Amino acid sequence: TKPVFDALFEGYSFTQHNPVSMAMQGVLDVLQEHHLEKESETLDKFYESVKMRAAGIDNSAGKQRIIVELYDKFFRNAFPKMTERLGIVYTPVEVVDFIIHSVNDALQSEFGQSLGSDNVHIIDPFTGTGTFITRLLQSGLISKERLAYKYQNEIHANEIVLLAYYIAAINIEAVFHDIMGGEYLPFNGICLTDTFQLHEKEDLVSHMMEANSSRRKKQKALDIRVIIGNPPYSAGQKSEMDNNANVAYPKLDKSITQTYALFSSATSTKNLMDSYIRAIRWASDRIGDSGVIGYVSNASFIDGNSMDGLRKCLADEFSSIYVFHLRGNQRTSGELSRQEGGKIFGSGSRAPIAISILIKNPNAAEHGQIYMHDIGDYLSREDKLAKISEFKSISGITEANGWLPITPDKHNDWVGLRDDSFEQFISLGDKKDKDAVTIFENYSLGIGTNRDAWCYNSSQATLADNMHRFIAFYNGEVERYKSACRDLTTAQYPNSDYFVSKDATKISWSSSLIADFNRLKQGSYRQESLTTSFYRPFQKQWLYYDGMFNHRVGQMPHIFPDNRLENRVICVTGRGETVSFTALMTNALPNLHTIASGQC
Repeated sequence: TKPVFDALFEGYSFTQHNPVSMAMQGVLDVLQEHHLEKESETLDKFYESVKMRAAGIDNSAGKQRIIVELYDKFFRNAFPKMTERLGIVYTPVEVVDFIIHSVNDALQSEFGQSLGSDNVHIIDPFTGTGTFITRLLQSGLISKERLAYKYQNEIHANEIVLLAYYIAAINIEAVFHDIMGGEYLPFNGICLTDTFQLHEKEDLVSHMMEANSSRRKKQKALDIRVIIGNPPYSAGQKSEMDNNANVAYPKLDKSITQTYALFSSATSTKNLMDSYIRAIRWASDRIGDSGVIGYVSNASFIDGNSMDGLRKCLADEFSSIYVFHLRGNQRTSGELSRQEGGKIFGSGSRAPIAISILIKNPNAAEHGQIYMHDIGDYLSREDKLAKISEFKSISGITEANGWLPITPDKHNDWVGLRDDSFEQFISLGDKKDKDAVTIFENYSLGIGTNRDAWCYNSSQATLADNMHRFIAFYNGEVERYKSACRDLTTAQYPNSDYFVSKDATKISWSSSLIADFNRLKQGSYRQESLTTSFYRPFQKQWLYYDGMFNHRVGQMPHIFPDNRLENRVICVTGRGETVSFTALMTNALPNLHTIASGQC
């Protein structure tokens, strides 16, 4: 990427001043001895095209546009897994400006301060291309007299991806130089770091990048007052075959367990480990008892079943909460999808999106005040961005034209409050309250194999052949691992996630099978495991029914112990699904998605 920056920012001495760039240049110098130029010949056309596009563009807005498009397309194509895991999407300038002005208005109304005030330390913890910081510098909210001091001392940014870090640093420096003129002044407030990891353990590469490491230490000691940004959205990998799991953060995740998860009524709280939820928890802990957070994020926390504990904690921890719901949920279909309107992030995210301004003012007269504004139905992306620009900030939305005060109910619901008379009905089943009056004593999700291509087939003979091959390959991997570990201590064992073959033509992994693999458990083929299954409505298939090679069997072994026993189950639509409720009875073993995530 270095020639790209050289083309875009001729005359800037970024590479001579940035600590990470200097360390990387040292690596590059060593590699150059091995004639790296042969490798880069294939990229020459790409570099030339960038130079052509950059030629004649003498304003930072034009350069930023090239950078952002380059970043977006480069990442989506070069690193699709990283893009998915880190939830990399570019934030529209209209949204960035709205957040910056909203935070400034909140500081003025709540604390009598502004973004330009002394000791108001500002951080973008997931800075991407640096758009939030560049727009902050360009906003006019910090006077020109104060800007140099703020730039050098009280504005901070973190980025974990090297390419994005480079883009952000040089972007911020170029914008500052455009505004202030004079000598080139490097931006010392940016760190190459994982924000969540920052407070978990010490820097692992401090000896290689001492200047970057000292920046991290300095930042950790600061009293941060303002956090702005677009946190990553990622609830986790879709499949164990992806090798793309979210990183675990023990301290942060413990904080979530002791707050959001503790007060949730949901049985599964895995969605609370979504990166954007972690970002909310991290930010609330980071600003302590006073400050302002401005995020644009997935909006599922507003009405998600498993987010009730999060909603309770937000109301408990913050004096004022403003949520501007931008809709755009494209995980819906038909009329509902059209009603949701355009996606703010274009193709970057199919989730509903919201801007949240969270204020902690210990001296506020009232606490836990919640206000919501819904952007409206059937609006295109352009319509939405125009509306956001028109409002300019949360102050542009008044109770008269949009802010709706929210009073949570006893279930910590904010919208679509439930009718408590529903509680008087007899429930179909209840695993939490053993004394509850229920119609059915037991219920279960359908079979989730996590490897339908192997475990299901219309042909019994083909299914048997597939599973023979699958189990033989699995056992071969166990033997290969045993052999690799033979002369090692347990601590030296290779990481099984990276050791095992991910060849989808031979095997399909899931977390449960990896757990069996780690126990060196061998599998065996059993003819009696071939059974009839109700795969989708009105479509039966042969299933290899096995607790080891099906990812989750739930309570089904109690309902259909084997292929000899007859029984009937009623499958009903799972809670929280966006499809209409339906019920379907079957006399065969149902799949998890026979009816959308249905309970049987």
